[in-house]
Amino acid sequence: MKAVLQRVAEASVDLEGEAIAAIGPGLVVLVCAEKSDAEADADFFARKIANMRLFADAAGKTNLSIKDVEGEALVISQFTLAADWRKGNRPGFSAAADPETAERLYDYFCEKLAAEGVPVKKGRFRSHMRVNLVNDGPVTIWMDSKI
Repeated sequence: MKAVLQRVAEASVDLEGEAIAAIGPGLVVLVCAEKSDAEADADFFARKIANMRLFADAAGKTNLSIKDVEGEALVISQFTLAADWRKGNRPGFSAAADPETAERLYDYFCEKLAAEGVPVKKGRFRSHMRVNLVNDGPVTIWMDSKI
């Protein structure tokens, strides 16, 4: 499983010109299920993301988790994180999970993150969306369960 976390002041996702989800301060989580991924990968990511200290405390030190600051997560499925860009000029996506598996793991991850105490808003799976965000910091973290 792969993910990119972006700490945001606010974010929203639009589908065909209509806002379908929006959050205030928190994290945008772009998540990708790969062929070899299972529920254990999603469990690990949910636990780590809910508890990762990415937010400043009163002293300005990055000591607080999304739960500590009562932030929200906007979770977007992003199969393009599985891109193999090393050969040629067109990336390949053969490492990405098939759509049915990917959607199941995406939904499972969102449920697990919510169960960790993080309010979750979602994009729409297999849809062309516009993600709008105000990156705070900027703070961007790349995660890969295979590393």
